[in-house]
Amino acid sequence: MRSAITICLVPEAKQGPFVFHGGLEAGCRAAAELGFDGVEVFPCSAAGLSAAELARLLDAHGLALAAVGTGAGWVRHALHLCHADAETRARARAFIGELVDAAGGLGAPVIIGSMQGRSDGPVDRETALGWLADALHELGVRAARHGQVVFYEPLNRYETNLFNRQEEAAEFLRGRGIGNVKLLCDLFHMNIEETDLAATLTACGDLVGHVHWADSNRRAVGFGHTAVGPAVAALEAIGYRGFLSAEVFPLPDPLSAARQSIESFRTFAKG
Repeated sequence: MRSAITICLVPEAKQGPFVFHGGLEAGCRAAAELGFDGVEVFPCSAAGLSAAELARLLDAHGLALAAVGTGAGWVRHALHLCHADAETRARARAFIGELVDAAGGLGAPVIIGSMQGRSDGPVDRETALGWLADALHELGVRAARHGQVVFYEPLNRYETNLFNRQEEAAEFLRGRGIGNVKLLCDLFHMNIEETDLAATLTACGDLVGHVHWADSNRRAVGFGHTAVGPAVAALEAIGYRGFLSAEVFPLPDPLSAARQSIESFRTFAKG
């Protein structure tokens, strides 16, 4: 398994669970100095992500691009895949699709978390799930053209009413025949929704595509009360070789959060 840390380029997400907010150059430099293997980038849009600059920085600092987030589509434009308005849903797909291409060109997958949306008002659950399935299928096919996958992230009950538990999401992906889409298993969300982190990861098996390395309070692992050892053992048992990416609050400050994240990674997952 490899370590990663988050870099947010979206001013509106300043209060979000991202460690570095000072730009790509500063974030990549700090990540490399602390010994992370990669970075997870949260850009404003595909057009706002300078692929050439990011590629240069990754190469200069010996870093991998773990994933690219799409949540700015929700944070900045209130776009999501289950919106009642068809034009808004189309704009959401286009926003994510452009990031699929941008990330794919850099050899990385994208994350669909907040942009999945929810069933609300005139949109019943079955309709919303149909729209979600169609979008994930389309975006998975698009990612495959770059040799990549899409990471779908079940969120806790306070953020979506689509899928909160990993096994339910896995059953949805398998049951709908949605290929080239894997799960992003966020330990913070899982701590809220799952009864047993290790058993859940084991059950999801090869659908586990990415892991957010976060504690119970969404701070760096070790600053909360989640017992991550069994979860790491389960990941090792299913042959997971992806990233443990610290999508956490920059508390008590960014450098402290980053240091705690890499130290906890080395304690529980290195080797």
